[in-house]
Amino acid sequence: MTDTSSPSDRRSRTRPGKSGKLALGPLPELVGYNLRKAQVAVFQNFQNAVAPHDITPGQFGVLIMIKENEGLSQSDLGAAVGIDRSTMVAVIDRLESRGLVIRAPSPNDRRSYALKLSPDGEKLLDELVPRVREHDQSMVKDLSADEQAQLIDFLRRVARSR
Repeated sequence: MTDTSSPSDRRSRTRPGKSGKLALGPLPELVGYNLRKAQVAVFQNFQNAVAPHDITPGQFGVLIMIKENEGLSQSDLGAAVGIDRSTMVAVIDRLESRGLVIRAPSPNDRRSYALKLSPDGEKLLDELVPRVREHDQSMVKDLSADEQAQLIDFLRRVARSR
């Protein structure tokens, strides 16, 4: 079939108009699309909240897990946060090189390390936790306490459904 429309007609169908709005089709009704948009907003706000410390949300989560489970092995930590072994090694290498995490020989398994926070890691978390809590609340400020609890419940259920 031959396209008989003019070049200007074809351009108007494939480029956003002067308003800059793109047609999104079914995207706004898709859970994944909305989760991703929310994730981008949360991550950008997180970066602003912790900017002077150069910590990603994933690194923050790893530091919390190590603090709460001192002596945890890299393998167990990776399994808990859903990160493969090689990626976890790289994350711990980075945190260790920054002086935030200490790898010590595991008392139970000579082939693995027991992880713990360094004094600098402890100090950093003492600074970051209130900032991250404030950031978290800023992201849901338009939701009631009940709606916030529902949102967390819904997200947990979605995460379990894989």
